[in-house]
Parts: sequence; C-alpha cells; structure tokens
Amino acid sequence: MTFFADGWKASPVRECLAGLVATFALIPEVIAFAFVAGVDPSVGLYASFVISVVIAFAGGRPAMISAAAGSVALVAAGLVHGYGVQYLLAATLLSGVIQIVFGLLNLQVLMRFVSRPVRTGFVNALAILIFSAQVPHMLHVTWHTWALIGLGLAIIYLVPRVFSAIPSPLICIAVLTVIVAVHPMPVATVADLGHLPDGLPSFALPHLPVSMETAGIVFPYALAMAMVGVLESLMTARVVDDLTGTPSNKRRESVGLGMANIAAGLFGGIGGCGMIGQTVGNVRYGGRGRLSTLMAGVFLLVLMVMLRPLVARVPVAALVAIMIMVSVSTFSWSSLRELATHPRLTSTVMVVTVIVVVLTHDLAAGVAAGVLLSGVFFASSVSSMLRVEASLDPVNGVRRYVVTGEVFFASSELLEDAIAYDDMAGGSDGVPAHPRDIILDLHEAHLWDITAVGAMETIVSKLREKGHAVRVVGLNEASAAFLARHSAVGATEG
Repeated sequence: MTFFADGWKASPVRECLAGLVATFALIPEVIAFAFVAGVDPSVGLYASFVISVVIAFAGGRPAMISAAAGSVALVAAGLVHGYGVQYLLAATLLSGVIQIVFGLLNLQVLMRFVSRPVRTGFVNALAILIFSAQVPHMLHVTWHTWALIGLGLAIIYLVPRVFSAIPSPLICIAVLTVIVAVHPMPVATVADLGHLPDGLPSFALPHLPVSMETAGIVFPYALAMAMVGVLESLMTARVVDDLTGTPSNKRRESVGLGMANIAAGLFGGIGGCGMIGQTVGNVRYGGRGRLSTLMAGVFLLVLMVMLRPLVARVPVAALVAIMIMVSVSTFSWSSLRELATHPRLTSTVMVVTVIVVVLTHDLAAGVAAGVLLSGVFFASSVSSMLRVEASLDPVNGVRRYVVTGEVFFASSELLEDAIAYDDMAGGSDGVPAHPRDIILDLHEAHLWDITAVGAMETIVSKLREKGHAVRVVGLNEASAAFLARHSAVGATEG
C-alpha cells in the first residue's frame, strides 16, 4: 500500500501538465497504429483511454504511459485482415488473461537476462522509429509545414530558458494552432489523420462463436500480443527506473497491464502496452506519479469527445515537432561515443538490437536477437577462461590435471580435449609401459550443468577404459553434490 500511495504524492499541477503533454503525443501515434492494425482510429483511441485509466491504478510503474501501441498493432494486423475486428477484441481479452498469469507466476524475472547493451539498443531503436514515423508528415508538403515544424522546435527548446511554468510542448501546440487559425495555410491538421471519436466507449463482449476453431485462431495471436506487450512494458518501466532513479514493481506492472487489456477489449479497444516515447516525454516534463498516467487518459477522452472540434484544428506540424523532441531526448547519444570505448562484443549486441528492431519494426524480435547474441558472447567469453594445466610428479609418475574456471556446455568440450587418454609411463630400461595414474584436480573449477557432468563421465570413462587409475579431487560442495546426484563418477577428497 505504501508503494501505491507514494505514486500519488507528486505535485498535482506538474503531473496534470505532464499528462497533457503525453496526451498530445499519443494522438498521432495511436491513430497511426490503428491504421497499421487495420481498425478505425476510434478503436485505438478508446483503448488508450481505458488502458491509461486502469494502469494508473493497477500498474507497478508510476509515471509510465500505456496505450494502444505499434508493436501490438503489428502483431494484430494479420488477425484483423484475416478474420475481422471481433476476433481482435477476443484476442485482446485473452492476451490480458495471459499477462495476468505471466505476472502471477513471477515470470518477469526473465527480464534479468536482458543486458544493458540490449536495453540501450532498444531505446535507440525506439528513438529511430519515433522519428521515422514523423517522416511521412514531412514529405510532399508545402513550405508552410516545414516552417511550422521549425517554429515548433524553436518554441520547445528555447522557451524553457526563460519560462518553465508551462511545458513548452503545450505552448508549441497553442501558438501553432492560433497561427493556422488566424492565417489559414495549406497544412494538415489532426482532423486529416482520421475519424475522431464522437462519443464515449461502450461495454460490449466480442460476438464470436464459442468453439475450438475460434480458440485455435485467436490463441496464437493473443499469446504473441501478450508477450510483446509485457516485454515492451517492462523494458519501458526499466527505462523510467533509470531516468528517475526509483524502483518499480515489475510483477504488478504485468498484472496491471493484463487488467488494462481486458478492460480495453471489453470496451471495444485494441490491446496496448507501455509507450516509451510518450513515457519519456511525460518524465522529461515532470511526470513522476500515477496522476500523470491517469490524466493522460482522461485528457485524451476529453480532447477527443468534448473538445473534438478544437483538437481537429491542431496542425500536425505541432505534433511532429513534439515527437522529434521526444525522439532526440530518447536516443542515448552517449552510446555513440561508447561504440569506440566499450568492448567490441558489447557494441555489437547494441547495434544488432537496433538494426533488427528498425528493419522489422518488431521490438520483441530485436530484444530476442540481442538477448540471444548476449548469451552467445557471454558463453564464449566464459568458456575461453577455462584453463587446464597438466603436470607430472617425478617421484611417483602421477599425471595431475589442474582445472581452473567454469565447466558448462560451452567449455566442457575444451576440458575433454585437454586430456591425454593414451598417457603411458615406463617403456624403457626393461620396464614395460603402463597407463599412468591420473588426478583430476578441480579445486579452482565449478560444474554448472548436465553437460559438465557428462564431460566428467566421458573423461573418467575413457581414462579407465585405457587402464588409468583416476581420482577426481577438489570439487567444491555444490559441484560435488551436483555430480553425485547426476552421475556415477565418484569424487575423492584431496
């Protein structure tokens, strides 16, 4: 309860203004994502209102903006085009249930496997995608649009130097809207982006036949939407954690997102998740608590329904200027310098994550590629640290192999190859050759997995087949217990 209460203690004026900035940043993105999914813009706008309100109370990361998102829209597009909107609503409901189960089972701990280079690549890719989404609004337009974008950027960046009581993006929107109203010019407005809602969302269950065939169609899409949504939300929550220096409850965020998506599906909306661009904008302009998240949704509904004629006249150039600012502030510019100073493998992970996300527009694919590459590089680095040093006792002729490092799936083969299985003693001055006694010294080693156990079995078996007497000594308590539990190879003290 203390964690929840702390989320409402921030300055209400600052929170409301930050939420309003996030609202204007949401409008063009949500409408664009609705088109990607093949649904009416009102489906995305209604979902964004419902998700924002629910997540403000049920989520685990204060100040995070959640709404209908492009990553979920990309997954849902095939379902809508193939089967229709009703199947989308059913998939949204089911994805919410899956996300709740995901949170209850505490599976968000899997985020620990997402390394910092992957997170940096995720953020940089999002910044690039946010900027690229504005490019269509800047092509095949008159000079008036470019002039308004330039003026908007000037207001956004220069006004805070002399006046900061009101977020400069709101001033940008107000000034550019007045200019276009007083001096009409050939520029696109919000009304040109699509049909805006003209009423409140209404409760309705999906109209679908209840059958295994329906479940077979809906479930794969619901699972993909759920996984992408959780991934993007938890990644966004981590970004806010870093920006604000405060912790968040990732388990609660997953459960809250599931509840929000169930509510969105029941009110005719598409599924959603954390919106990193809008979230960064909210945080940059003072959003720190749950009130900014709540107000983003409330303002969205108010603007879309009660102030619809006024919002329709806002020039798209003002929104483009705001999103360019969000893109620039989201990108980790220090990561470009770090490409030259950080280890090459680390930089490669970051760059690959960016490339995959930008090329596929799929955040999950980019993060999966980054995590996989991080795992491969990590395994390769750790395996290269394994050392096996052989020595011979001149008194008794015993061969000792001292193993240092981590023995696991990526290094066990190196250990096997380091052993001389045909090591013979004698063979001169009339002394017949015979297999040497072998000591495997693991004082400085650790057995991590079944592959390591299998390697020990293989080594000991091969040596004994060749007639060697083998002793395994020096295993730490955990490795000895693991070996005893999963193998017949005996370890001795020494």
